[in-house]
Amino acid sequence: MDALTAHSSILAIAVPLLAAFLTPLVGKLGARTRNVFVVVVLAFVEFLVLVLARDVYANGIHVYTLGAAAPSLAIPEHYMVPVRIVLEVDGLGVFMGIISATVALAGAIYSISCMKHETGQDRFYTLLLLLTVGMLGIQFTGDLFNLFVFLEILSISGAALAAFRTRFIDAVEGGFKYLIVSTVAALMVLLATGLFYGQYNLLNIAAIADAMQYTALDKIALALLIVALLTKSGGVPSHWWVPDTYTPAPAGTSPMIYAATLACMSTMFRVAFTLYGLKMSVATIGWLIIIAGLLSMFIGVTMALRQTDVKRLMAYHVISQGGYMLLGVGVGIAVLGDPQALAAYGREAVAGGLFHVMNHAFFKGLLLLAGEALFFRLGTRDLNRMGGMGRNMKWTCAFFLIGALAISGVPPLNGFASKLMIYEASYQLNPMLTIIAMMVSIMTLASFTKVFQSAFTGPELPEYKEVREVPLSMKLGMGILAGATLFISLFPSLVVNTIVYPAADALLDQAGYIGAVMGGG
Repeated sequence: MDALTAHSSILAIAVPLLAAFLTPLVGKLGARTRNVFVVVVLAFVEFLVLVLARDVYANGIHVYTLGAAAPSLAIPEHYMVPVRIVLEVDGLGVFMGIISATVALAGAIYSISCMKHETGQDRFYTLLLLLTVGMLGIQFTGDLFNLFVFLEILSISGAALAAFRTRFIDAVEGGFKYLIVSTVAALMVLLATGLFYGQYNLLNIAAIADAMQYTALDKIALALLIVALLTKSGGVPSHWWVPDTYTPAPAGTSPMIYAATLACMSTMFRVAFTLYGLKMSVATIGWLIIIAGLLSMFIGVTMALRQTDVKRLMAYHVISQGGYMLLGVGVGIAVLGDPQALAAYGREAVAGGLFHVMNHAFFKGLLLLAGEALFFRLGTRDLNRMGGMGRNMKWTCAFFLIGALAISGVPPLNGFASKLMIYEASYQLNPMLTIIAMMVSIMTLASFTKVFQSAFTGPELPEYKEVREVPLSMKLGMGILAGATLFISLFPSLVVNTIVYPAADALLDQAGYIGAVMGGG
């Protein structure tokens, strides 16, 4: 193994962390130099994640121990358990890493023009890089305390970015709500970590999973972790902060804040499958997550239908589409204790939920950027004051249409492929689950038909006659996410077989995760 591959996991975290603190200094050389620096750093992070992914898919779980004689040496000589900081990256970790790095790169490029006239841009790009660190950190870390640390980095930077445009009172409100929610969730994670440490004298996830007795304290810790991470994921009943946070946030960061939300959701899946596995009451936990998913789908889409603020409407769809992911993975958890059902449709349900995580990160990110493009040019988010923009903003219109059709599950776009996997798997557990999910898809299509008709069709309004397309960097940012959406739509089997199934199998293989650190397994 070459040195770059061996150190790729820590470099993917350390490089943007160092760059975050260098950004204000580079900014002294000029805005253009700073922008190029940030984009180059994030492009290099994307490269590192792909190098790491190649290693994981070729050689299995990637273990990196800080301070060890050899990076793969998780347990020092004469010790029985890990005592150092350990990064443990499996199929799920690189799957989420690819999503996070891609969305961060697209958001940074989009922000070059979108944030050009804002003050405090050095702070903005520093926060953007720190948010990237937080997203990658919670996916790559192998211990619970550093999960808390990276969750705090993610939360503080995300709250600051949400409130960045302080001239808008709703931005300050949204950032404050995100900070409060994140603080409470982080304290719950820290308390759960303390419960584990008090019982087992361990912080490493694999070591705790290996030693767990599923005591009353473990059950309390499970409840704390699920509630905390579900809240950070924006699932019902903890969804109230989502529209207020996403609506005023600068659009270059909206997809990143959403990718951070998805990272928290995948961490919840990690807790359920890897930390607890069959030791918990899988049917009960699975059905609780399924119910949260159904409520998220229905409440999110019904609230979206009545919105006239284009970004607020999209924020409610964040809640709704998250419900599909919870539904798919919840079905997998519910049948985790039944090997026959797990083989028949449980694995497919988990894969479908994770596939929708990737798809939605790209096409929802695209839609958030398109919504901000309208606000950037028109100065309003009110759909009732828009119209005819398809003539003047052809690229934005095309990008929006790709995202709208994908999120509505219209074939052959990628949203249809992931939803179909969820439909087929959940039908075998209970047909009503599929019926509700399909109804929500129809309502989603109706919602985005309204947006397309209001913003892009109809007669050209006199006050917008001179409006032109957004600048090149904004089109490039949207283009990256549109390209990813179309690529997955054209080659869904390739993507599913190459990265989605390995992510699902990594979740289902608790013994493999434990064995990579503890030996044996």
